[in-house]
Amino acid sequence: MTTGSAAVPVSIKEVAARAGVSPGTVSNVLNRPHKVADDTRSRVEQVINELGFVRHGSASTLRAGHSRTIGLSLIDIANPFFTDVAAGVEDLASERGYAVLLGNSAGDPAKEDRNLRVFAEQRVRGLLITPSADDPRPLDVVRERGIRVVLVDHRAHRPDQCSVAVNDFAGGQMAAEHLLSTGATRLVYVTGPSGIRQCRDRGGGAARAVGEAGLDPGSAIEVVEVPTMNARAGQHAAENLVSGRRLPDAIFCANDLLALGVLRGLLQSGVRVPGDVALIGYDDIDFSAASAVALSSIRQPTHKLGRIATELLIDECENPQTHAHRQILFQPELIARESTARP
Repeated sequence: MTTGSAAVPVSIKEVAARAGVSPGTVSNVLNRPHKVADDTRSRVEQVINELGFVRHGSASTLRAGHSRTIGLSLIDIANPFFTDVAAGVEDLASERGYAVLLGNSAGDPAKEDRNLRVFAEQRVRGLLITPSADDPRPLDVVRERGIRVVLVDHRAHRPDQCSVAVNDFAGGQMAAEHLLSTGATRLVYVTGPSGIRQCRDRGGGAARAVGEAGLDPGSAIEVVEVPTMNARAGQHAAENLVSGRRLPDAIFCANDLLALGVLRGLLQSGVRVPGDVALIGYDDIDFSAASAVALSSIRQPTHKLGRIATELLIDECENPQTHAHRQILFQPELIARESTARP
């Protein structure tokens, strides 16, 4: 029969002695694993597991003034685009010994503010964020608290701010040019709220493509704005187009979820895609290629966005004196499939 005495926690010194390394090396394995040789790191990690060592997170946080955590604030975690971005963030963070706290703002600035307060209370080391609005003041408050900030899927407009984004204007232009190449002259752009920067840029790029083709954007593109960027909203938009007998030659959707909903609404109404209407989405999520009609889309390097944004943030956190701020802008890629095939 055992007694109820509590086990004495294993110390870093005990781990170091068993592994034959210094306590500083053990600390590096815990906090900066990329700075430790692979064989040494493996040996220390094995001893940590054997001894059951658990780091006292709250104590180390109090000493350092921050934790080994990163805050990640996204505007729509239900969208597979952001799920893939989050996977890229977590992959790189894990490699560097960081944990990730996730906040979903759902595009609501008030909810985003609450998430930012929670991140600050948890003393996150840095913040990755896709802002719900263009107002820089909430992030200025975060920076004043000593928390480093990197924008994700959103361009920075200041030299002392890192950002990783995709050229959405070019992507919108690419999508419209592709639709025009199929012979379309009347387009519909199904988009989310105009307050979302990505929606504005993609629409602006489409308007440029139409103008450069010699058409009047004011009459050649009809903009259909929906309150939420999901499949249900896309289906509703398609049903309204069919019932109002306003079918265009082609439809460009601001993301793939909208496009998949539009596709469903058109097919259920007896409209052939691409026979009657060509259709293209944006993001190239996994569901696009597997839909009833394989969906053409504009591909973004989602996983890479997350990894590189995290790389920039960790470098800024760990090397503030030598860190160079960068505003990285990726170019999107057209993926043409069945939904825009020529009749």
